[in-house]
Amino acid sequence: MESKKRWGKKYIDKRNWKEYNEELVLRGVFYIKPSFLETWNQEIREMNTGKVGEPYLYPNSMIEFLAVLSPKYDDRALEGMMRAVSEMTYNFPVISYSQINRRVNSLKLDFPINNENIIIGEDIVGGDASGIKVANRGDWIRYKWKVQRGWIKVVILGNKKGKVIDVEVGMEELDENGSARLMLQRHHQSISKFLGDGWYDSKENFNFLRELKIKPVIKIDKNASDQARQCMTRWKYSQEQKKLGYKKWAKKEGYGYRWVCTEGIFSAVKRMEGEYISATKEENMFHEAKMKFWIYNKIREATKFNNQIREN
Repeated sequence: MESKKRWGKKYIDKRNWKEYNEELVLRGVFYIKPSFLETWNQEIREMNTGKVGEPYLYPNSMIEFLAVLSPKYDDRALEGMMRAVSEMTYNFPVISYSQINRRVNSLKLDFPINNENIIIGEDIVGGDASGIKVANRGDWIRYKWKVQRGWIKVVILGNKKGKVIDVEVGMEELDENGSARLMLQRHHQSISKFLGDGWYDSKENFNFLRELKIKPVIKIDKNASDQARQCMTRWKYSQEQKKLGYKKWAKKEGYGYRWVCTEGIFSAVKRMEGEYISATKEENMFHEAKMKFWIYNKIREATKFNNQIREN
């Protein structure tokens, strides 16, 4: 069979492997270093200020530390880890596995905006969706036992630095376009371009982006007819794509960043945190799926920050 030629120039790997390898090593440090011990007392005082009822005993930083480990270990194993850390350090009270479960499931998962995350009015973002399995099962199990549990759909907004900006989670019938518009509405003041594949090619999306003053970089069907005149914004960009041709248009608009903004993130998250969830309640399933992307951001920020410290 004749192999297909890859269009464009041959890919040249310009990655700084020394820096990348160090980031992977620092990821291991992040997984095991209990930095919450350094701020325990201060956090507890702040959390209990003005609180009515039983006071908090465990700081949020410890819950975040356990949340990062939760996709890889069950709650009982996490309790055992805290017991070992307590014996080796300050003999702090050990949290139970049931408390770990409750606190992790109620953990607030935010994706804060900062200078590295989004540069006001200048950032290029992309949107896409992917599925996450609701159990660690293969096709054989589904065939043998007639199990059809469905899957979770995750829609993300990521920037060209490979960082997650926002996440929407739902069952498989979740509206991808509607979720993307919701996230764009929340962050539109910080965005200059939106990159999307052919799934986002609709007059609703083009009109919506025009109202938000965001430039659409969306792949339009090459067979799009003059009926696109019903949406002048879409018609304008379809004519530009036809005039330049896909390759020149993609290079001119930076359409290739879409892989970094979305597909690269999905690939990294599933590789690092797994492509299935173990929760059974719908609310907890959505939380666990969203937490995978929150963990990805936390690890990414921590490894890059620690690398900068070492270089300085």
